[in-house]
Formats: sequence, C-alpha cells, structure tokens
Amino acid sequence: MKRGRYSKYIRPISIIIDCCLLIILFPYFFKGLDINFQWFGTYLVAIWIIISFFTKFYEIYRFTTPVNILSKTAKQMTLFLLLIIAFFPFYKTAFFSGYATATYVLVVLFGVVLLKSLAFYYIKKYRLLTGNNFRNVVIIGHTEESKDLKNIFEKRPDYGYNFKGFFSDRKTGEGVLGKIDEIKNYVFENKIDEIYCSINEISNEKHKELVAFADENDIIIKFIPDSKAIFSKNLTIDYYELFPVLSLKKSPLDDYYTEFFKRLFDIFFSLIVILFILSWLIPLLGILIKLESKGTIFFKQSRPGIYEEEFICYKFRSMKLNGTTESEASRNDPRVTKIGRFIRKTSIDELPQFFNVLLGDMSVVGPRPHLWAQNKTYGKKIKKYMVRHHIKPGITGLAQVKGCRGEIETEDDMVNRIKFDVFYIENWSFLMDFKIILQTVINIFKGDEKAY
Repeated sequence: MKRGRYSKYIRPISIIIDCCLLIILFPYFFKGLDINFQWFGTYLVAIWIIISFFTKFYEIYRFTTPVNILSKTAKQMTLFLLLIIAFFPFYKTAFFSGYATATYVLVVLFGVVLLKSLAFYYIKKYRLLTGNNFRNVVIIGHTEESKDLKNIFEKRPDYGYNFKGFFSDRKTGEGVLGKIDEIKNYVFENKIDEIYCSINEISNEKHKELVAFADENDIIIKFIPDSKAIFSKNLTIDYYELFPVLSLKKSPLDDYYTEFFKRLFDIFFSLIVILFILSWLIPLLGILIKLESKGTIFFKQSRPGIYEEEFICYKFRSMKLNGTTESEASRNDPRVTKIGRFIRKTSIDELPQFFNVLLGDMSVVGPRPHLWAQNKTYGKKIKKYMVRHHIKPGITGLAQVKGCRGEIETEDDMVNRIKFDVFYIENWSFLMDFKIILQTVINIFKGDEKAY
C-alpha cells in the first residue's frame, strides 16, 4: 500500500521562495559596500539553507504551534544575522555596515513571516473549501483520551484530518467500526494514512504486530499515552493543541534536509562517474560486448523502486539473449558471456545505474533493487521486508559490502540481506554512506566470491 505523499511540494517551494527573497533584497541594502554580488548572494543562500538544517526551520507540520514556529524563526534569523556579520572580516575589500545588515535581516524577517502566514492561511482555507490535503485516520481504543483526540480532529478541520472511526476489543457502538484484528482490511479498503493507538487498550504483542504492519505498508502510526505511560527513548512527543501524541522516531532518511543533501551528493557523484568513467567505458565495452554476442549493449529490466514504483534498471549486458530475464544468474551460469563474467566479477556491469541515479530512480547507496518475483515471494514471508522500499534503491548497499549479495539460494540469504537493509535505513549517516562506498571500491579490487 502506498501512502499519499501529501504536500510534498510545499517545503521545497517554500525554500525556493525564501532564497529568492534573500537574493532579490540584498542588492538594495548592500550597494556601495564594494561586494562581489555573485559571491555574496551565493554565500547568503548557502548559509540560509545550512542554518535551516540545524534549526529545523522548515520542519513545520499541520499541528505545529505558533509558539514553536516563532521559536524556529528567531533561531534562524539570529544565526543568519551573525553569519552575515562574520562574512565581512574575511572579505577584506568590503565595507561593513551595521545599519545595512540589520535593516536587511529585519526586512527578510518581515518577508518570511508574511509569506509563511499567507501560506498557512491559504493552505487551511484550501483544505476547508475543497476537502483536499486531508489524511484519513482511525483510532485504536475507545478510552477517554482517544475520545478527546477524536474531538480535536472534528473541532479543528483546518488540521486536515478526516476521522473515520474507532477500533476496540472492549467497546461497541459510539463510532466503533470493529475489533482490533479487523483494522488491517479496513486500512487497505479505505486508504487510511494514519493509525492512532491507545497504549491502554493493546498488549505488547499486538503493539509489535501493529508497528510491523505500519512499517511494511508505509502507514504512520502514533500512540495516545495515558497517565501511566512510559515514554520510551524510541518515541517522540507532539502536541495537538494541548493533547500529547507519541510518534515512533523517524529514520534519519525521513528528514527532508537529509534527503535533500543525499540527493545533491547522488547528482554530484553520478556526474563524475558518467563524465570521467562511462564516457570512455561505454564505447569500449560496447565494442567487446557486440563482438562476442548479438544484442544490445545495455540490459534493461523493470524493478521495484521507492514505494514499489516501477523503474527501468540499466546494466551492461553480461548474458546471451534469452527468454528468462526474471531470474538471477547462478554460479557457472551458461548464459553469461566471457566478457560478461569479467564485468560481473568486478561489478562493472552495474555502472550504467549511475544514469538511474542521475534520473532520480536510484541512489548511490541504498538497498539493492530486487526482482519483482522476489518481492512476491518474500514480501509477506520475511519480517520488515517491505521497509526497504521506504527509500530509493542503491547501486551498492550495506548488505552487499557485508557479503549478502548475489544469488539467493535459501530463505536465510534473504533474511540476512533484509536485516542489513533495515539497519541501514534506521541508522543511516553520511559517514556510513562513505564507508560503504569505500568498502565497495576495495571489494571490486579484492574480488568477491559471490560476484558471478
């Protein structure tokens, strides 16, 4: 099940508008200070984006309070002012003007607050007038706390939540749609986006089962605490007005800024590989592949990508033309050509996937894209298998550098691969990506017994 990615364009559009505001305004305030406007404009945009990463300035949700928004704005503008001031000592030919700097920051503050206020106002109006941009939600449990939350959903339609009903093993009537075990079918049939679960009403076993179900189907699950609830380190707390709601901590890769910088790295790295390696390797390998066997230079195959969206994965063709493309190569596979054996052993056959990275279908590092047949076989059989589709597939990944690559001979082979994929998603860092890329290069030169 794919959850609608609501408002996915709002944040990038907001960043672009704010950056345009910075660029448009600064020439009026800093003229006559002997500054190279191109360098200074680039500097302003760069520090604005970097500061927003640390202040989480653009991490504003439909339930974020005005006080929280003002706090983020104050941090953003204070740091922005300090880093503008810090620019002048390093740019020796420029003259510093405290008045120009302070006035510029105040005007930017006014512009940003005005634009944000208008955006909030019109998005809420848009929800109320059109009924769009709403999330369908259900609540597990029929407690006083869960009824309070239901009242918030109904009294504040501007939040954008469409409450469908309760599921409870203890109560009937009063908006209860069924037993807790019936929720899974209801979620699929009614396109539910979020599940709110009363901690009071479910056992630990049922809690684990629901979390696994939400993970596998990309559904948001949040928890309603009672007065005795234990706040786990794996939970974060949000407030809908004064009502507390617990959420499972997100993967680092769910963060917008992380996604943005990881994408920038993917574009930069893939361009380097395409310009400096593939530009001469494609003609050379193309001749060798054509000389040995008939067919195209590239092998193209449909694979499941992020949220199981289909994309065409590219490789150098390493096999003779055959009608069994939906199967992995096995050891001593007769379909593999001589040049194919070499490029598979060195993983050179995967290099055209840098075009997939540039197009945005893949990332440099991530879970390897499986065959559709493997998704069907293992999707419901292996715990957390579908979690790997929450991010873009990668050319290389943690599972691959840990030796879990190549042919899947037993179910344990797939289980081990999924464990590494899930660990990567839940514990991602730029340092981990760097280590995986470095280890991949080392493995290419060392050779891998499972690369065949």
